[in-house]
Amino acid sequence: MAQVASAFTADPELVAALEKRSRPVRLGPDGILFRQGDPPAGIFILQKGTAILTMRSRKRIVMQTRAGAGSLFGIPAVIGDRPYSLAAEVLEGSEVIFLSRADFADVMETQPGLSLKILELLAAEVRFARQALSDR
Repeated sequence: MAQVASAFTADPELVAALEKRSRPVRLGPDGILFRQGDPPAGIFILQKGTAILTMRSRKRIVMQTRAGAGSLFGIPAVIGDRPYSLAAEVLEGSEVIFLSRADFADVMETQPGLSLKILELLAAEVRFARQALSDR
C-alpha cells in the first residue's frame, strides 16, 4: 500500500467552510464510510486518523492508498452526481464529519470563491489516480 496520499488533503480554508455545515459521523465497527458504487450521499471530512481508499475492478484491487487528517472524500461523486468510484474505510480512532449533497451545493453557491479550491483538489485526485495506474 502506498504512503499517505496528499491528493485528498484539502486547503484549510475549504475544510473550515465545509466543517461549519457538517455533522459528526457515527462510525460502525467496520469503519466503512461508503463502498464503491454507492450513490453519493455527500462529502466526508477526515478530521483525525487515517482512511484507506480502495478501487476495485473485477473484484481485484487496482488502486489502494491511505489518506490522513484534512482529507475530503466523495467530491467527484457529488459534483458529477455519479456513484462513488472508490471505497472509503477509516481506521479505529478516526474522527469523521459529513456534509450532505444539498449543504455542499449551498456552500458552493454562497461562497463561489471556494470553487477554485475544489477544482485544485479534483485536479490533484486525477493526477494521483493517473500516476497510481501508470505505476502498475
